[in-house]
Amino acid sequence: MSRYMMFITHSEDYRNQTPPPGLYEAMGEFVDANLKSGVLIDTAGLQATSAGTRVRLSGGKINVTDGPFTEAKEIVGGYALVEARSKKEAIDLATKFMDIHRIHWPEFEGACEVRPLEADEPGKPA
Repeated sequence: MSRYMMFITHSEDYRNQTPPPGLYEAMGEFVDANLKSGVLIDTAGLQATSAGTRVRLSGGKINVTDGPFTEAKEIVGGYALVEARSKKEAIDLATKFMDIHRIHWPEFEGACEVRPLEADEPGKPA
């Protein structure tokens, strides 16, 4: 079993829209089922970038900037940490999650990036 982090990205404009109630219901069922099966370890949506702070190292200097981050075309709107038997299983889970959005919020456009944790790479320490 390997762990994967999924980053759900979309335009910040979606923060100004109210998602359809059916989306929340379908996502709740999806999350509950995958938590019970042990595939889903943790998941949450993130607050708007206006609530965030960016700490950047550049040119040997650390700069701290409060949001919003208006230069961002896409933001990370949420995450999920999963434990899957294979990369294919992790991608299938991400596809089902995005399909819930397609069905219940057809106007939504976004992506779910699936990345393995480094500790799960052969030869990498845990």
